[in-house]
Amino acid sequence: MTAIYDRIGIGYARQRRPDSRIARTIHDALGDARHVLNVGAGTGSYEPGDRTVTALEPSAEMIGQRPPEAAQACQGTAEAMPFADDRFDAAMAILTVHHWADLEAGLREMRRVAMGPLVILSFDPQSLYFWLADYIPDIIALDQPVMPKIETFEAILGPCEVKAVPVPHDCTDGFLGAYWQRPHAYLDPQVRASISTFAKLDTIADALAKLEQDIGSGDWQARHGHLMELENLDVGYRLVVAQPISKNE
Repeated sequence: MTAIYDRIGIGYARQRRPDSRIARTIHDALGDARHVLNVGAGTGSYEPGDRTVTALEPSAEMIGQRPPEAAQACQGTAEAMPFADDRFDAAMAILTVHHWADLEAGLREMRRVAMGPLVILSFDPQSLYFWLADYIPDIIALDQPVMPKIETFEAILGPCEVKAVPVPHDCTDGFLGAYWQRPHAYLDPQVRASISTFAKLDTIADALAKLEQDIGSGDWQARHGHLMELENLDVGYRLVVAQPISKNE
């Protein structure tokens, strides 16, 4: 995964700008934590500006794109964090856990170094896929082995609060589901270049040609035009929040 982000990370910051509405949901879940660890921090999206943040990121390309005002980043992996026990008040991991080599090791490391809540934004593979999967069904085949089921988080971390995170129709963060109301965006190679899923697909030329044809003919609008009336859509993203378990339990 480090190699993929060293490749797709070029220009990543231009397409992956944090969405303020999603940020609010994440920051609220951090509670009153003052020192936060961001695991798989990338270019710094969703790091709260009113708290002390430490970033952990494996890709040098991504670290190099962090803006000057972002928290200083350490290069390292979730599975072997270079931090002492209970070093942070909370830890966050945003759209990253599916890239980890060992999910359980990474989650247990988060629990080890953070005294307070663990806040994780991920995709629930048991949710319904939105229309893009009709054109590129390989997305489902890629997701199912790597996207953790919600019960996996709970098996490792204990009881979790799980909240759906609907995606705004004009979402500024260009992750895979961000353009559910803007189908033409998936035809843009710069958009696709900042979405890791596309970096792992062998060939999608025929699928993109079909999508472009359907947009041009009005077939896409005939099937999915009702989406244009929505402000937000649940396309499977979930915020998982695990509170600390008492050491006496």
